[in-house]
Amino acid sequence: MENKQQSNGEMKENKAVKKKVNWSVSLIVASLTGAFGSSFLYGYNLSVVNAPAVYIKKFYNETWERRYGFSVDESTLTLLWSITVSIFAIGGLVGAIIVTPIVKFFGRKCTLLLNNVFAVSAALLMSLSLLAGSFEMLILGRIIMGVDAGISLSALPMYLSEISPKEIRGSLGQVTAIFICIGVFTGQVLGLPEIFGQESQWPYLFGAIIVPSLIQVVILPFLPESPRYLLLEKHNTSKAEKAFQTFLGKDDVSHEIEEVLAESRVQRNTKLVSILQLLRTRAVRWQVITVVVTMGCYQLCGINAIWYYTNNIFSEAGINHETIPYVTLSTGAVETLAAVFSGLVIERLGRRPLLIGGFGLMVVFFAVLTVSLTLQKTVHWLPYLSIFCILAIIASFCIGPGGIPFVLTGEFFQQSQRPAAFMVAGTVNWLSNFAVGLLFPFIQSGLQTYCFLVFAAICFAGATYLFFVLPETKNKTFHEISQAFAKRNKVSLEMQEMNHYPEERKSSAEQESNFTSSVDNGETKKGIV
Repeated sequence: MENKQQSNGEMKENKAVKKKVNWSVSLIVASLTGAFGSSFLYGYNLSVVNAPAVYIKKFYNETWERRYGFSVDESTLTLLWSITVSIFAIGGLVGAIIVTPIVKFFGRKCTLLLNNVFAVSAALLMSLSLLAGSFEMLILGRIIMGVDAGISLSALPMYLSEISPKEIRGSLGQVTAIFICIGVFTGQVLGLPEIFGQESQWPYLFGAIIVPSLIQVVILPFLPESPRYLLLEKHNTSKAEKAFQTFLGKDDVSHEIEEVLAESRVQRNTKLVSILQLLRTRAVRWQVITVVVTMGCYQLCGINAIWYYTNNIFSEAGINHETIPYVTLSTGAVETLAAVFSGLVIERLGRRPLLIGGFGLMVVFFAVLTVSLTLQKTVHWLPYLSIFCILAIIASFCIGPGGIPFVLTGEFFQQSQRPAAFMVAGTVNWLSNFAVGLLFPFIQSGLQTYCFLVFAAICFAGATYLFFVLPETKNKTFHEISQAFAKRNKVSLEMQEMNHYPEERKSSAEQESNFTSSVDNGETKKGIV
């Protein structure tokens, strides 16, 4: 009895230690540094064009008049501005398409580092556009910045999902969303009239992009590459073991390496899968559909319309023009707090309730916002209800839909399929982003206050789909998640395991033999058998 109690005590102690070492210093630094130079810049560039919009349009008009001798007409100016805002998404689409070969060849960490070339180039073009008297430089810079965002929004979640233990995979994955929100908030703060929100100062808003890039370039090289990438794609057991030890903060990583090898035994091969192969694989059909739906709803739910055109929305709500920048600041604060809250509770509540609940709440608040905007001239306090609804929509988005789609894309697919899956997700993400940025001004013009009902319908459709299709993935391995989808994909688990491209297979016996050989040659050190 005494031995049993002692054994139970040791087990509890081991669990406590395990939980303690999950959040190592290296893991925290890697996630924060990776996100600061990546998803932070995506969020920053979503909001940074909002505050100086009047001054940038004036710059466009003055440049046009200097070149052609007459002022640009209102419709052309609106088109130029819509292109400036939405062209960011076209660059993002290009980045999402080219990311697969880049992460395969250079690895996840090196891709994040090389991506800073795009960020710095874009920052220089945009910040010098006023001095050069060329609005084309600003538009070109937005495209290049979009390429940076397209690469980082695939490479960063991939990197975070591969360096984190499954017990905290959701919380670490939410770092992407948290830094998007912090980026949006920072763009709003720097855009205040007291800082860079002035006619002569707005280029500094774009020049500031260089700072996060330089910080990432200085810190990230000292952190390891993804251990899963090193083990499964580079077959470098020694470096993979050292990377696991660094990120987990412990010497014995035999369990983690065996877990990764177990996945490799299921998938039988680590050759990169093409998009066409991924789409043809029945075993992941519903995973792909779910990623497409969640990523589509992530952009089409209307949150980017609010981020891009917050000033106009608040103006329509009857807010005084001088007050708008400070009211807009509250949206960034709310979304940051909501994203942090989501990161804290995701491993307790799970992905499913946060995602479905977030979309559900957005439906409610979009409906109330529509009523409020429609009747705001009849009741004096309704503009304040409009502000509350906008803040509530942002909070609802950030507690679930704002970050979980990136987490799910990393969790649904095995190592060889993950880059192709992120390319599919990224393509849907950026095409939807471009559509909203380009079409929302016209939708708003045509439907007036009823425009948000379109977004409410999209949120409702997304929530309904996820309610019936999405399984909970919290604390589950790829194998367990595949099992949850097996029935819907109409394949048995055995058939699922046999369905991964037999022409390219590497037998599990051969992989285990190679691994055992590496142990015998002294490449690994402790406890790996």
